[in-house]
Amino acid sequence: MKTARAAWRRLEPVHAMIYFAPEGRRRYAELGLSGRAGYFASRSAAFGRASAELVISTFYNFNPDFVRQAVDGAWDAATPQQVLDARHAAASEALRRAGIHQLPALDEVLALTRRAAEAACGHPQGRPLFAAHAALPWPEEPVLQLWHAQTLLREFRGDGHIACLLSEGVGGLESLILHAATGDVPVDFLKASRAWPEEEWAETAERLRTRGLLEGDSLSPEGVRLRTHIEDRTDRLALPAYTALGDADCDRLAELASPFGRTVVDAGLLQIG
Repeated sequence: MKTARAAWRRLEPVHAMIYFAPEGRRRYAELGLSGRAGYFASRSAAFGRASAELVISTFYNFNPDFVRQAVDGAWDAATPQQVLDARHAAASEALRRAGIHQLPALDEVLALTRRAAEAACGHPQGRPLFAAHAALPWPEEPVLQLWHAQTLLREFRGDGHIACLLSEGVGGLESLILHAATGDVPVDFLKASRAWPEEEWAETAERLRTRGLLEGDSLSPEGVRLRTHIEDRTDRLALPAYTALGDADCDRLAELASPFGRTVVDAGLLQIG
């Protein structure tokens, strides 16, 4: 299970860069999708003309009012297929700028990651965002195939994570505050990107303190236990993808993935702003 998590984490920048790279913002803007409208439309376009309510339900921790404002009019500006095409073009352009296509282990990493992603495709039940992306055709370009495979693995894991949060009674804003309390991501970025009102953030944080999950702005021992429990359960729900590789190939993917993630980071594709 730990090796599977390592394989996912080390390769995850290959997918995640699409939310930060300027290539994405530029291509969405060319379609008339400015600001956060590009993010919500591009990630939900696999659904077709996704309503704000569908995005709210599957993205989970964003302020619903913010989602409605961002999604309003998006599908009048561009069709879902136009947005998907722009997303793929941006991903290819950004990853090639980073030099992913020149890494010597690309073929092997792609083969392993695609095997895991295709194994995940046998388990779409209860994973709506993953299932929508799994229904898309595979790109022809190897770099884009790798990006698509890692996108599938990310959404497979993400849908499972939401199921865990729901089963533990942790709402969207609560999950965000608990995440912020780990210190892994700057709290100002989480507040700005998810757009919850400060008063609502403060009230929810106080409820989490009352539940014994926070001490000040940090996780309490009980909060650490809950976070660990949720992450471990998320890992277990993601295993159908990685068990298809077997222990040896999963170890191999974890080993080979690091240079790919580092290449994306070193190219500045995950910079905020």
